[in-house]
Amino acid sequence: MSTWLKDAVFYEIYPNSFVDANGDGYGDFKGITSKLDYIKELGCNAIWLNPHYDSPFMDGGYDVRDYFKVSDRFGTEEDFDEFIKTAHAKGIKVILDLVPGHTSEQNADFLRSAEPTPNEMYDRFIWTNHEWHFPEGFKAISGRHDRQGNYIVNFYSIQPALNYGFNEITDPSWQMPYTSDAAKKTREWLKSVMRFWLDRGADGFRVDMADSLVKNDLSQSEKPATSEIWQDIRAMLDSEYPDAVLVSEWSNPQAIRAGFHADFMLDHHGNPYNLLVRAEEEPNKHSYFAADGGGDAQAFATGFTEVYEAVKGKGSIALISCNHDTPRLAPNYTQEQLKLIYATLFTLPGVPFIYYGDEIGMKYIKGLPSVEGGYGRTGSRTPMQWNTAVNAGFSTADRTFLPTETDKIVNVASQQKDKKSLLNFLKDFLAFRRRNKQFTSDELEFLHAEGSEPLVYKRGDLTVVVNPLKVKQTAPVTLPAKAKAVYVVGKEAKKLKDGIAVPPLSLTIFN
Repeated sequence: MSTWLKDAVFYEIYPNSFVDANGDGYGDFKGITSKLDYIKELGCNAIWLNPHYDSPFMDGGYDVRDYFKVSDRFGTEEDFDEFIKTAHAKGIKVILDLVPGHTSEQNADFLRSAEPTPNEMYDRFIWTNHEWHFPEGFKAISGRHDRQGNYIVNFYSIQPALNYGFNEITDPSWQMPYTSDAAKKTREWLKSVMRFWLDRGADGFRVDMADSLVKNDLSQSEKPATSEIWQDIRAMLDSEYPDAVLVSEWSNPQAIRAGFHADFMLDHHGNPYNLLVRAEEEPNKHSYFAADGGGDAQAFATGFTEVYEAVKGKGSIALISCNHDTPRLAPNYTQEQLKLIYATLFTLPGVPFIYYGDEIGMKYIKGLPSVEGGYGRTGSRTPMQWNTAVNAGFSTADRTFLPTETDKIVNVASQQKDKKSLLNFLKDFLAFRRRNKQFTSDELEFLHAEGSEPLVYKRGDLTVVVNPLKVKQTAPVTLPAKAKAVYVVGKEAKKLKDGIAVPPLSLTIFN
């Protein structure tokens, strides 16, 4: 079984947006390779690469045309292999995005299944048995092909759903059991995709919409048939690729029970991540890190503990700064607040995932027109800001695929020179985290969590004290007489006889 995930700190790269080495306005493999030292110096020893496959990019690459080929937008096959080889030489693992639930409508297997005469791919995708049949509860696309019937899609109309079968059969005229030969062939095909990239050097996969395989899968939270498929795949990995890891986009402890090594805590309404930094998405709600107060530390601590206890010893929580589907935290938070947020997230038990640009506080750009199916997500996918040169150092092209933001402070070159910058803080903090194995242990105890009062929790013999407010507060927690501050964000908290005096916007770690 893989053990490297325990000490991993990931850097998520949206390849379109990281570095454009050939000047065509899109990021590429050579550009990523050129910045591997930067990623390593930041303190990350693993990369999650968003889809790199051949694609028409109607959904940012999550519409795969050919699972066994890289997109020529990002370079050649050799460029990809050189990226993997160089990353490994620098001690950096690479996991790829796996898109198991659907393909592009341009995928050759789908086009074969869409032919009017039955063939070997006829049941690889989900089709109704009549072109006027629009089953309730499903998105069915009609009239695009000569096959008699409509095809089911998972999300956009250009993403036909692969056939992993149905758990509950409501219409046997077109629904197949997940135990059928056709569904099993799809499962074996998915394994062949995984073997192809693992043999090529990948260290595992982040699995897109991991819970979306089997349709009518009874319990929406447990999804027993889909879980059975992933348990089978995990058994294959443990046997053939024991060092490979699976990280799921599921946001449910069931993902760990289904065989994943880690599962993302995503921005879902009312979950712990949302309560920490994004509760304002609901009316009259405030995040814990809202500097004027109104947050709910107790709800956060209770929710986090519930999830953590469900996965502890079996798998890990993947903790994100943000991701390609989520609005960036800036400009809703200042860089000083971001330091507190990152330090809090990454002192909790879990695997850190830093989205490219979050280390310098890149902003979510509102009002951008949708590009390549990004819609509201487009504002989180703008090019990396390396310096204040043309296109923020991302590209020499006259026009980049998304507009670049030039900012005198929010760029790598400027922050590398500033000892107090967010970038240099994160470098220092990740080095501190790496030196203290308590942060990769299973130990967690919340000592105080009440409203917007200071959040106090223990990781082994370390005690973390956080004040999210712009006013001084007192935490009703008594520290041991010998406890000393070993890491401080903002101003240092001080021990009192019967509590802790916590300065505004600060985090202190005591030992």
